[in-house]
Amino acid sequence: QVQLVESGGGLVQAGGSLRLSCAASGRTFSNYNMGWFRQAPGKERELVAAITRSGGITYYADSVKGRFTISRDNAKNTVYLQMNSLKPEDTAVYYCAADYSVLIRFAPGQYDYWGQGTQGTVSS
Repeated sequence: QVQLVESGGGLVQAGGSLRLSCAASGRTFSNYNMGWFRQAPGKERELVAAITRSGGITYYADSVKGRFTISRDNAKNTVYLQMNSLKPEDTAVYYCAADYSVLIRFAPGQYDYWGQGTQGTVSS
């Protein structure tokens, strides 16, 4: 089992920044690819960023490319999502998730463990 706890959500004005953190415990954190998903009201959960076990490869959805940065610190068992130039359409509950896989995968059902989510709200 892997336990994931997100933090860092909040309310910010458009153009502002938030930094999300996800602390992991349980099994070896460095064995898992990590993803940040988000789900807005009435919409499906979508992958916004992902990072491989070593941090060597990252993925970003087109909607966040150039504004969001995913990183991880395996010594601290933590993955981060730095979100800059935020827009109202970035408002969602943000979840981190762990995937015991070699390749980055994109579907929520392919991830093994999930955090409880943290709300990020961007006002216009």
